Amino acid sequence: MAEHAPGGAGSGAASGAPVATGRAVVVTVSTSAAAGTAADRSGPLLVDGLRGLGLDTPDARVVPDGDAVADALRSALADGADVVLLTGGTGLSPDDTTPEQVRPLLEREVPGIAEALRADGRARGVATAALSRSVAGVAGRSLVVALPGSTGACRDALEVLGPLLPHAVALLGGTPGERLHPGGRGDA
Repeated sequence: MAEHAPGGAGSGAASGAPVATGRAVVVTVSTSAAAGTAADRSGPLLVDGLRGLGLDTPDARVVPDGDAVADALRSALADGADVVLLTGGTGLSPDDTTPEQVRPLLEREVPGIAEALRADGRARGVATAALSRSVAGVAGRSLVVALPGSTGACRDALEVLGPLLPHAVALLGGTPGERLHPGGRGDA
């Protein structure tokens, strides 16, 4: 995985990418971090990256695997988050149930995002990226993406998501796509 600091390449203004506006929420899914026996490293990384993209993002919320994931997502959606990134619980372990907690709350899936994340991982030589059960979709006017819990996967995800988030947030907020692409294509 690429090693670079948050706010580096692929993080909004620093890379020349469009800057997103709105509010984002990060939920770290980790039973050990929620219990205080492990540090949350991926949540703060995502928070810094989203702030670098121009999104108002509070510190990450840490929840254990299981029903607390759906509760945290419901709370973020009720608070009007434009983007919700969840990190952790997308693997193959028996307690990795983030996708099962997220899917029932989505109105429409956006499979291209999860496909792009896995393809990016494979292109970086991370064979295990194919094992990720990441899921992405729309709930109301919010884009929700469940990511793996590793810091490397989260760094790489910010590079993939950085160019997509301004357009997605604008479309979900009712801004016509043509305004986002002057003189170009306005479709998604």
